[in-house]
Amino acid sequence: EFLSCIPGTIGGAIRMNSGCYDYDISKSLVSIQVIDTKGIVRLISSDKINYRYRGSDLPKDLIFLSATLKGTKSESKIIKQKIDNLVSKKKQSQPSQIKTCGSTFINPINKTKKKSWQLIKEIGCEKMIVGGACISEKHANFFVNDGSATSNDVEDLINIVREKVLVATGIKLDLELEVIGEKI
Repeated sequence: EFLSCIPGTIGGAIRMNSGCYDYDISKSLVSIQVIDTKGIVRLISSDKINYRYRGSDLPKDLIFLSATLKGTKSESKIIKQKIDNLVSKKKQSQPSQIKTCGSTFINPINKTKKKSWQLIKEIGCEKMIVGGACISEKHANFFVNDGSATSNDVEDLINIVREKVLVATGIKLDLELEVIGEKI
């Protein structure tokens, strides 16, 4: 049910250990079938994968072919209610139906009890704008494209916020999203 409110693919969820509301993919994954760059297909049991908060030790060159997940049998009415509750909770706390990168930074681990959005808000970055990129009014860890933002605008906003948080708190925010390609 928790995957119902996470955008993206199963492959991305497995690599990034996607999750929400105290649940993540590592708790449901049994195994994955992968192919490497040499064309070798293999099966990897979930207990051979070292998962962490929003990440894993899976090599970047693997292509996921299939995944086996375990679930709990339940009545469709109960499953639908769980899904509806999770989606509703997410819509209340996070921006939806607008262009965002998703959750930008992972929450700092063992450095503070504060979440990334709290740090961003506390140091006064929640209304920051760079070109067509800004920070969501609904959730300060979601960076929004107003429709005119370039990838540079988004990356610059990320880097400015990251630097301001580091200077103000001593905490380096790590990206939850992955930037693909080179900065122009």
